[in-house]
Amino acid sequence: MTEAPRESQKFINLGIVRNAKGEILMIRRVKVEKGSDGKELLWAFPGGKQRISETREEGVRREILAETGYDVRPIKQLSLRIHPQIMILIAYHLCSLNFPEPVAEPIEQHEVAEIRWVPPAEISKLITTDLDPAVKKELRIV
Repeated sequence: MTEAPRESQKFINLGIVRNAKGEILMIRRVKVEKGSDGKELLWAFPGGKQRISETREEGVRREILAETGYDVRPIKQLSLRIHPQIMILIAYHLCSLNFPEPVAEPIEQHEVAEIRWVPPAEISKLITTDLDPAVKKELRIV
C-alpha cells in the first residue's frame, strides 16, 4: 500500500488563471469555510495544499488540474501572505492556460461544486473575504 504524500496543513498555493477573453478561473467550494470575522468563503481561486515533496509551481499546477481539469503553466508568484481572516499562508500564482479547454475530468469533485470563468470586475462580488492587494492590482480590481 502506497503512503499518501505529506501535505502542509497551513500552506496553500492558489492560481490566478486568465483565459483568452480575459476572464478568471474561479471555483465554488462544496464546503463553506468561515473566516475569523464570520465571513463565509464560498468562491475561490483554484488551488490547494502544498505537498512537502514539490515546488510551489508544481503544487499549483497539480491542484488546478485536480480541481478544474485545466492544465496551466505558472508564470510568476504574485504574493505570499498570511490571509488575515483564515490564518493560513497563501502563495498566489499568475498562471496561463496550456490548452483553452480542460484536458481531464476534475478528480476533486468532492471539493468543487462549480467551475466558472468570471470577468475580473465580478470577482469582488464572489469573494467575500479579504482579496489580496497584489491580486487586485494584477486584475485591475478597484
